[in-house]
Amino acid sequence: MANYLETGLKVIELEITALQGMSARLGKEFSDAVEVLLDCRTKVVVTGLGKSGHIARKIASTFCSTGTPAVFLHASEAGHGDLGIYSPGDPVIVISKSASTSELVDVAPVLRQKGSKLIGILGRPQGPLAEASDIVLDISVPREADPLGIVPTSSTMMTLAMGDALAGALMEGRGITEKDFAKNHPAGQLGRNLLLRVDDVMHPLQNTAVVQQDASLKEVVIAMTQHPLGAALVMNGKEQLRGIITDGDLRRALAGDEDIRELNAKRLMTADPICIQPMALLQQAVKMMEDRPSQIAVLPVSEEGTGIPIGLLRLHDVYQPSQH
Repeated sequence: MANYLETGLKVIELEITALQGMSARLGKEFSDAVEVLLDCRTKVVVTGLGKSGHIARKIASTFCSTGTPAVFLHASEAGHGDLGIYSPGDPVIVISKSASTSELVDVAPVLRQKGSKLIGILGRPQGPLAEASDIVLDISVPREADPLGIVPTSSTMMTLAMGDALAGALMEGRGITEKDFAKNHPAGQLGRNLLLRVDDVMHPLQNTAVVQQDASLKEVVIAMTQHPLGAALVMNGKEQLRGIITDGDLRRALAGDEDIRELNAKRLMTADPICIQPMALLQQAVKMMEDRPSQIAVLPVSEEGTGIPIGLLRLHDVYQPSQH
């Protein structure tokens, strides 16, 4: 009977070994390639065919999202009019496992005539494309990782990793910040976390369960039922936040040995909870809730400077923001 787990682990191990080999031999040519791309004042053209073409498209997309304008050029269409996407001086990244893909070999001289710098991400350090390239980044592998040793697996992983390495180096070279990154990602969860602020999705205080420290267990439950957000803020007067009571706190209290008739908000609450300010980005809120030994799902929102509570933010609101 086939051992699928063993086969899967072997594939992963072979790809890890290939990546380690590439990392060990990477040298000055990588820095030279990054300098060429940084010097570009137009765009980067990334081209390939087959599986290399799929990876080339992904690399171009990653470049665009991280501050380096790039386009994908389909190798087989390049000689039939699609070279019109190219502007003189655009550096070109040519991807080929064999270093002899005929469609790329045919178009390389044309690109050279237009003054392009050619960066070859190649599976063979020799070959027509290696000779045509100004810089060669070696992604050769001892063997592919599939059971037959012929399916593009290790080689595509190497290509993808090389593209990611270039993108990371370019980000550093351009001084890309999270704010810069967010400008290219306005949609989806990533964009929401990087662009939206806490006050965009939080529940205002009037829609949040609020009790005083001496409130009975019954009063706490009623308040949390009227405003079912999973937590109640415990106050001392109108402006001083003393603690927070979550649904979990209630369950633990009811499961304990204490006489529930004696419980009040002060005994139920977690005192001096961490708070977040309304102008903070959602990304910061997520880190505060998740990057801790014991994750939390709610955060009181307080005014900056005064600490006066003004609302409540739930982790649920970050990932599925509701309309308030």
